Amino acid sequence: MDFHRSTLVAQAAELASGRITSVEAVTASLDRIEQSQPTLNAFRIVRRDAALAEAAEADRLRAAGHTAPLLGVPIAVKDDVDITGEPTAFGCAGDFPPATADSEVVRRLRVAGAVIVGKTNSPELGQWPFTGGVFGHTRNPWDRERTPGGSSGGSSAAVTAELVSAALGSDGAGSVRIPASWTNLVGIKPQRGRISTWPDAEAFNGITVIGPLARTVADAALLLDVVSGGHDGDLHRPALLTVSDAVGRNPGPLRIALSLHKPFIPTPAPLDPEIAAAAYEMAAVLRLLGHRVVVDDPAYGMLLGLNFLPRSLAGVATWLDRLPDPSLADPRTRANAKSGRALAGAPLRAARAAEPRIGRRIGRFFDDYDVVLAPTTATPPPRVEAIDDISNADTDRVITEHCPYTWPWNVLGWPSVNVPAGFTTGGLPIGLQLMGHESSEPLLVSVAAQLENVLQWHRKRPDPWWTHVSETS
Repeated sequence: MDFHRSTLVAQAAELASGRITSVEAVTASLDRIEQSQPTLNAFRIVRRDAALAEAAEADRLRAAGHTAPLLGVPIAVKDDVDITGEPTAFGCAGDFPPATADSEVVRRLRVAGAVIVGKTNSPELGQWPFTGGVFGHTRNPWDRERTPGGSSGGSSAAVTAELVSAALGSDGAGSVRIPASWTNLVGIKPQRGRISTWPDAEAFNGITVIGPLARTVADAALLLDVVSGGHDGDLHRPALLTVSDAVGRNPGPLRIALSLHKPFIPTPAPLDPEIAAAAYEMAAVLRLLGHRVVVDDPAYGMLLGLNFLPRSLAGVATWLDRLPDPSLADPRTRANAKSGRALAGAPLRAARAAEPRIGRRIGRFFDDYDVVLAPTTATPPPRVEAIDDISNADTDRVITEHCPYTWPWNVLGWPSVNVPAGFTTGGLPIGLQLMGHESSEPLLVSVAAQLENVLQWHRKRPDPWWTHVSETS
């Protein structure tokens, strides 16, 4: 068995059986990461010495009879969570001090026995669905001239390139689902609060959550389960649940709305016809699985967009103030932070006060439907340099042209799962999202697993160009 090509579930089983040691598995992962870095650039920090020491400790614990769900498995995390002894730059320039404590999600990974091999690349403060900036472009394993998406593009590239079997990202407007869509992965945006964002009581005023990226539904569900749970300081504490046991469980016949209508955005652009065709093809598969699929759209309304902006931009302002030298930030970041400070008072309070009313209004859609199926992005992945050195207004135009579909579920705080939906005629991945009401992760996972059983998306892998190309073009 090629360990690096295996699923997270299979890797955990291999390690538990003793057929491979954690030191061997982690060494192989680290070697692949370092070989790929000059071309793929998925990682911001590679923890070779620390990870190998942690792998040796995992092997010692297993020999002593200890067990844990991910004991000794190499895993990656995005560079917006803290690991003791490592800086958290979140895509920003500056001299960042090493973190003095683990984030809660990292602590839970350690409890599960995972070995964190590194921190993956992100755009500056996770603002854009392109992973590039001061640390260079991360490239899409399916096409080196294309972005893997963002802001969790480093994590998605690392999983797609088989550097690790699964990784964590974060999603504030689609930043797990968008890169999953553009790299043929499963990406879960969980219910707000399902995974603690501590040491932040909430992230970006409640719109950002942490979520897993993996090749299979079972892998994403396993990673979600091991890191789920709250911290005493969290503002959001949904009831505990597990999702792994929903894999393979028949959800019964469901009412599914196929929604191609774009939520309110200031710069509308057409849906790519190949993505629209993929959505109708997925609807046909769901019908064959026994579900009723009807074309219908939630009534998003303009108020939803007005709710998103103060929370997002005020969050950028908060993060900018944490930087060692805010003057080093991209001019677009500084402009967004300026807007965020202006919105951080009454507009932000009004947005938070309106959230329950918005949730009730859109929630009524689920009186008639169990799940919404919608595009994750409006286009295939664009070129890596598409937002380089352009104005704030032009950047917003590019973003909304490509990624208008995901952000409403961040305002609502509800779960959504990207599932692979085939490829364009040019060989670029397409993704669709399954969207549910509050705490519906098990339902969404059960449907995603049904689709995976039919479509077998995890069997298609990209040509590993990053192993034999010495320079980026």
